[in-house]
Amino acid sequence: MKKFNIRKVLDGLTAVSSSSAASQPGNKENDLIPETLQSEHFQLCKTVRHGFPYQPSSMTFDPVQKILAIGTQSGALRLFGRPGVECYCQHDSGAAVIQLQFLINEGALVSALADDSIHLWNLRQKRPAILHSLKFNRERITFCHLPFQSKWLYVGTERGNIHIVNVESFTLSGYVIMWNKAIELSSKAHPGPVVHISDNPMDEGKLIIGFESGIVVLWDLKSKKADYRYTYDEAIHSLAWHHEGKQFICSHSDGTLTIWNVKSPGKPVQTITPHGKQPKDGKKPEPCKPILKVEYKTTRAGDPYMILSGGLSYDTVGRRPCLTVMHGKSTAVLEMDHPIVDFLTLCETPYPNDFQEPYAVVVLLEKDLVVIDLAQNGYPIFENPYPLAIHESPVTCCEYFADCPVDIIPALYSVGARQKRQGYSKKEWPISGGNWGLGTQSYPEIIITGHADGSVKFWDASAIMLQVLYKLKTAKVFEKSRNKEDKPSTDIVDEDPFAIQILSWCAESRMLCVAGVSAHVIVYRFSKQEVTTEVVQLLEVRLQYELNDAESPDVGGEQLPAGGTSSPQTSVSHSHPSTSSSSSDGIRDNVPCLKVRSTPLKQSPGYQVELVVQLVWVSGEPPQQITSLAVNSSYGLVVFGNSNGLAVVDYLQKTVLLNLGTVELYGSNDPYQRQPRSPRKSRQPSGGLGDISEGSTTSEDRCKSPTSVLTSNHQQLYNGGCRGAKMSRKLSLPTELKPDLVLLSVCPPRGAIPPDGRDSSFSRSRSSSVTSIDKEAREAITSLHFAETFARKGEAVATPSLWVGTSLGTVLAVALSLPPPGEQRLLQPVIVSPSGTLIRLKGSILRMAFLDSTGAIIPPSHEPWYEPNAFDDRDEREKARKRRPVSVSPSASQELSETHYAVVCSEKQAKVLALPSQASVKHSITETSFVLRSDVVQMGSGVCVACFCANGHIMALSLPSLRPLLDVNYLPLTDMRIARTFCFSNNGQAMYLISPTEIQRITYSQDTCENLQEMLGELFTPVETPEAPNRGFFKGLFGGGAQSLDREELFGESVAGKASRSLAQHIPGPGGIEGMKGAASGVVGDLARARIALDERGQKLGELEERTAAMMASAESFSKHAHDMMLKCKDKKWYQF
Repeated sequence: MKKFNIRKVLDGLTAVSSSSAASQPGNKENDLIPETLQSEHFQLCKTVRHGFPYQPSSMTFDPVQKILAIGTQSGALRLFGRPGVECYCQHDSGAAVIQLQFLINEGALVSALADDSIHLWNLRQKRPAILHSLKFNRERITFCHLPFQSKWLYVGTERGNIHIVNVESFTLSGYVIMWNKAIELSSKAHPGPVVHISDNPMDEGKLIIGFESGIVVLWDLKSKKADYRYTYDEAIHSLAWHHEGKQFICSHSDGTLTIWNVKSPGKPVQTITPHGKQPKDGKKPEPCKPILKVEYKTTRAGDPYMILSGGLSYDTVGRRPCLTVMHGKSTAVLEMDHPIVDFLTLCETPYPNDFQEPYAVVVLLEKDLVVIDLAQNGYPIFENPYPLAIHESPVTCCEYFADCPVDIIPALYSVGARQKRQGYSKKEWPISGGNWGLGTQSYPEIIITGHADGSVKFWDASAIMLQVLYKLKTAKVFEKSRNKEDKPSTDIVDEDPFAIQILSWCAESRMLCVAGVSAHVIVYRFSKQEVTTEVVQLLEVRLQYELNDAESPDVGGEQLPAGGTSSPQTSVSHSHPSTSSSSSDGIRDNVPCLKVRSTPLKQSPGYQVELVVQLVWVSGEPPQQITSLAVNSSYGLVVFGNSNGLAVVDYLQKTVLLNLGTVELYGSNDPYQRQPRSPRKSRQPSGGLGDISEGSTTSEDRCKSPTSVLTSNHQQLYNGGCRGAKMSRKLSLPTELKPDLVLLSVCPPRGAIPPDGRDSSFSRSRSSSVTSIDKEAREAITSLHFAETFARKGEAVATPSLWVGTSLGTVLAVALSLPPPGEQRLLQPVIVSPSGTLIRLKGSILRMAFLDSTGAIIPPSHEPWYEPNAFDDRDEREKARKRRPVSVSPSASQELSETHYAVVCSEKQAKVLALPSQASVKHSITETSFVLRSDVVQMGSGVCVACFCANGHIMALSLPSLRPLLDVNYLPLTDMRIARTFCFSNNGQAMYLISPTEIQRITYSQDTCENLQEMLGELFTPVETPEAPNRGFFKGLFGGGAQSLDREELFGESVAGKASRSLAQHIPGPGGIEGMKGAASGVVGDLARARIALDERGQKLGELEERTAAMMASAESFSKHAHDMMLKCKDKKWYQF
């Protein structure tokens, strides 16, 4: 175990920053801090992906294994079993998945891609892998069909030909159905691409082929010619068989369905226009939109089901996409929230020649997955147990908390359970395959997501699963405008005025604080009881760059409709008068952006509003958006900052304690040579940080909200709003960011332009040089941290303090003096005073943390959670408050002479200071790029700094010596969404939004990587295939049952010959028997390996059992005959035989 001696490190430092130039090391600094973390404890790997598959394109279902597979336009595969069993895999090419087909009950899946390749996936291992691929060179794939229990895959192409692929060896058969042979002289023109292939359910030797132009051919595989051709003058989109094989149904581009008898190709038996208006004079109904897909499913007891998507009449403008279920004489039209990508009917049997008995329909929408219960009246939907609603409103920020208090998940679940909708199907979720993994991680994990509509969702993320616990709607606090015209003129965003930008949450006290895009901050307490708040407590804060002595808030006046941003001002309005609205020349002043509701607010159990703080317009300048936020339950304080300055609010006394421009924080210590500022009384500050030409905008230039891309995470300023820039551009955000040395026209951070006039492109150099400040905009507050430590140099006792980091790389400490707990805390003021401590780093400050003398993290002090609505009597509540000890960090009770370590991380550097001596050690994290997210995290017994850089590198540094422990180039391209949502948590966990709908979780812990295989669920479970339907005595006698076909004889090389080599090339996949080496150990893994080996030799366990049974029967019969023979012959002499 490597020992770290801070004195040795300090002795070796020649240049120490100015703040620690003349430092006297404390008397215990030469104590050794053992650093337990070594580089071998770190390894980076993806764990799981949650959420709805982004841009889905196809879907299939295994009716025996009960597994659903979804393919996407980016080549991703998502497999879903029972709730909690999910899997993600990716095709390397990234081409769209156009079709998926399970090898039913075989633990394998065939995927067809838009780049004309087909792939065989092995699902018998926890991480599926490709066994074989086949790339077509000369033809484009349009449709595939794999009959149940067959190893021959039919592949239809754009040219109208059909090729046949052996799924076991992934080789092409020489048997080809050419389009010209299929249609012969029935059409003068090319019939178009193949849109459908399927075999007759009762006769495998007859193949039906649908061509796009409207021609359907019934092909006899044995005689290699067409039996019948069916022609209709409208294009075909899909086709389906009746299970008896005597009829089939086609869906067409004019919104009609045609039903055909197999043996009468002249004209359809019936033509239906499900949504067409029937004219009285017997004419054809009006054409409708195309019916994109139809399924025809039979039942033993009643009428068949016809289920179709599309086909609505053209005059239903604005009508939502629909799924139509026709059953007997009833037609149900089920409206969907999003366009339909595909649907599947789930049936009781996998055999196509039996009554289908449909029981549910799975509908894949562009942004949702819906499962409809066909067996219940009214067709209710099933409650979806998967975490697919991450994107219900676009995610604008997120935070990850691993190793939470154990009581927090049950508490959130109990209040969240009351929010569930009613009216779902009573049945069990039908997609129920697979088995859960064996989770070895026992600690609770919570992910919190903030959304564009102002909602906040709490998710249980323990043991690589994800489940929504509770949803909070913050917009309820404000009055909503009824229509577009009624929109307040004070809005500073064009849409989503309630979008969440920053979350600050204390898991122990359950205090939650959110900052929104309209420069508002809301403080919430957790309660298990419902309460009605008569008046929402409101503070308006006038946070401006120059403080003007002459201006004092005049409380009173009418509040303008909600809209603009807000800026902290010390007007406390417990009811809602606002300060003066507009001056005579129409300049907006003292107006908040949003209007807090004036009617009583009923608050359900869960998070309840304690206080709303709004920044107001100042002299026609909109409030700057909030860039950093922190809440502390032990001190009763919430603090937030933007590019104008800092505000500290006492949420217990509902007062503003501190409201300072950033420059005022420095006092006489200001290290920057700023331009001379205007006199204090003037209304228009002109230089340096207050330069209005840089910082203000007119309402025409207002920026879009961060919905589509960025908003800030705790300290990150890449926050989609251009408040403070010269705003000639709207917020047009790139989907991908070039890795290095590329400038993007992205708005600078909301509320602040970073130093050097830099954009928020991810590659500018970010020096905080003294000279650069002259030309540039304001210095923003980017990081805040409460700590019980030594705020002043040489201080003997650790005291409450607030540490403030800015976009110019400065850290300032502010001392807090709190009154005694209990009644005194509510009556006496909290005193906030500067400490004189100033630390400088290169680049904007991202994260701060504190370690004790043993190297352990000192958590910010907090009070334990208590029920705020427990007593009606106020005195009783105060007594309860007195009884609760304010928990402080361990430091206060320990001896006075101990040392703390402050850890500060900026975009470029990390620095560790010994406190109270302020001697420091510095480490440069990156020269060419910059850090986007940094967290100080617990890893087993040690603590480290984890960093994510704009160039895609993930790094870890030891503490307190800042030794590099990990540096992996993880993401070659970092887009804005990843930059804004990336977060690290304890125990080697991290996450980010990989797409607008999906969360990707990764681990940087060696332990978790090793245990991951066990934690992942099994997709494939050994299940008996159901028995085939009985043919019945007479059908067997007269040959009316299903006709089987020896496809091997027809398509095998001996008869059909070899296919042209240039047609397609075979690519062996990495996931053969070798791919099984990584499969889970244990019985299931061994069984899966054994079965794969058998499959690869072309054998099936079922066949083996049947053969064994047949051999046993044969042996018994032989033994019986032998015994009879022995009895017969025992008295005969040898010559008598």
